[in-house]
Amino acid sequence: MTSETAAEPGEHGSQTVTPTIDVHDLTCTFRSKRQSTTALHDVSLRVGAGEFVTILGPSGCGKSTLLKIIAGLVPPTTGHVDLLGGRVREPQRDIGFAFQRAALLEWRGARANILLQAEMRGMDKHTAAERADRLIELTGLTGFEDALPHELSGGMQQRVALCRALLHEPPVLLMDEPFGALDALTREHMNVEMHRIWRETSTTVVLVTHSIAEAVYLGQRVVVMTPRPGRIERVYDVDLPQQRDYGATMSSTTFETLASEIRAILGASAHNG
Repeated sequence: MTSETAAEPGEHGSQTVTPTIDVHDLTCTFRSKRQSTTALHDVSLRVGAGEFVTILGPSGCGKSTLLKIIAGLVPPTTGHVDLLGGRVREPQRDIGFAFQRAALLEWRGARANILLQAEMRGMDKHTAAERADRLIELTGLTGFEDALPHELSGGMQQRVALCRALLHEPPVLLMDEPFGALDALTREHMNVEMHRIWRETSTTVVLVTHSIAEAVYLGQRVVVMTPRPGRIERVYDVDLPQQRDYGATMSSTTFETLASEIRAILGASAHNG
């Protein structure tokens, strides 16, 4: 059966001795001349090496802010993040980050957009080219290497963006609603592709989403957050096979039970909020 972990500060996460990501007592408050808004309050989360963790919560609960703090793009007000054994104090170059929009350069083909990562990082050209070709094959983009973004479907554009994020073989991939703008069928297909890519690369992944189905299908653990200020309400272990057939998974009792429990938690949080 699917197990459930209560939300207590400092208790969330893998039992790995040295977690790949260690979020400790994190609070983030944004201040302006007119007001002060606390996006996150007392968030602690550990993610082990090679783990796939999904984060769910209502709009404005600080999910994206949490990813940006882990990446070093936004400083916390209190608390800290340790990433790959080091304290996060600045933008992290070793990780990959996939956003909701593919943000491809319109004048560059798919392969050239992927290799933009190599140019920015000063990677060896031969190594980067071989890696790009492997990723293109892995994501089913073979034959579209020279296609411009406007010649690609939304799903294909997101595959190019994913290849770009994975080009330097990051040990950690952060994903902020990467499939949110896609139609339902394309999104399902991208979920299947993403799960396969994760299994084949063993990258540590943290994905933010509004979709309960996506969170449960992709995640080994699902983190459920409260309305703003975002706190971790509950963490669920996903008791599904490592290799997941989409149709069989979605129709399984384990999936339906867990999805219903999470839906009830989110509904109660929204009502109480």
